[in-house]
Amino acid sequence: MNDYDYDVVVVGAGPIGGYLANKLANKKISVLILEEHAEIGRPFQCAGLVNPKAMESVKLEDTVLTPIWGARIYSPEGTLVEIGQKEKIRTWSVCRKLFDEAVVNQAIKSGAKIWLSSKPTDMKITKEKVEMIINTPEGKKKITSKLVCGADGAHSWVRRTMRLGRPKETMIGMQIEVTGYVGTEGKLDMYTGSEISPGFFAWAIPSGETTRIGVWSQTKYIGDKSCEDLLNELMRNGKWSYRFKDCKEVGRFVGSVPSGILKKTTKSRVALFGDAAGICKPTTGGGIGPGFAHIDLILDDLSRIIKLNKLEQKDLIVIEKKLDRMRKSQNRARGLRDAFLSQSSDDELEEIFKIWAKPEVISMINEVGEIENPIPLGTKMLKDIPEFRKLAGKAIKSVLWG
Repeated sequence: MNDYDYDVVVVGAGPIGGYLANKLANKKISVLILEEHAEIGRPFQCAGLVNPKAMESVKLEDTVLTPIWGARIYSPEGTLVEIGQKEKIRTWSVCRKLFDEAVVNQAIKSGAKIWLSSKPTDMKITKEKVEMIINTPEGKKKITSKLVCGADGAHSWVRRTMRLGRPKETMIGMQIEVTGYVGTEGKLDMYTGSEISPGFFAWAIPSGETTRIGVWSQTKYIGDKSCEDLLNELMRNGKWSYRFKDCKEVGRFVGSVPSGILKKTTKSRVALFGDAAGICKPTTGGGIGPGFAHIDLILDDLSRIIKLNKLEQKDLIVIEKKLDRMRKSQNRARGLRDAFLSQSSDDELEEIFKIWAKPEVISMINEVGEIENPIPLGTKMLKDIPEFRKLAGKAIKSVLWG
């Protein structure tokens, strides 16, 4: 161990921090996870969806509440686009507390250590190491490491301390968990329109005996309204209020979703992951899938330079460059989202939905559509459906040039 207490300190014991710690520990790298809360998985600010590829990475099907194989998507005026095939699971609705705990437990079983109720308050970086002061239940402690990994969420202390900038955009959202929602087993519902979720969409996701209902937007779209105002409009005054009339709230979650990978996710002896780095899907706000994919992408190179203790900025470029492809993909997905949703008026959305609702287009969505990667579907629609080319010139530019 030389002069280091740990090779790596991971700040944040969410699924991204836990997955990273597990992967590093399996490479025989000593890891300490710091978690500011007293328990794993609380609070959470997520719809709780895990895509099949990410689930395969951790094999935690026992945390699943409901498999999701389809969706009902509604235009502002109620035009329905119903997609999905029962035999093909598109994503999993999980219990986030059980899921997060299980991911972190995998890391602990691989040899990582964890301190709960522990928060860094100071960090000093030298050429040889990182020195950190940690507030713990037993008082302040000083630890040293070769590398600090910030997996500490949208408001990352590591990112702010290292002045690594901000994600390209930040969505704000509110979600409640209810009983009594009138939905369809295995299908999530999505609602659009300027009155309920300007620029984005609202959702109802089955989660076992309950349903997670939420909205998200950006301040530039909602003006002086709040996400709670939008949620109330959906549930009480909207065209679909009958589905919510027997709902009883059992939980409430509010938070922000950063999207747009930072220009720099690394600095000497520091690297950012997950929400802290802005690695979330701009189309859905999901962060677990792309967060896992990022770790898998850079793991071998990162492990190698940790063991060599070559962790200055020039050494970290090797993992920074591997993110370029993911950055481009996110930018293209954001362009599609803006063209078909965020920058469309309610009247324009109606035109788009009328095309989406055609049987041949629904067949195309079922065949090509993928939650994690909307680019192939967007490309095929723009190529094969002339009406889309007329409606979304900006989308063509996004798909072709990113």
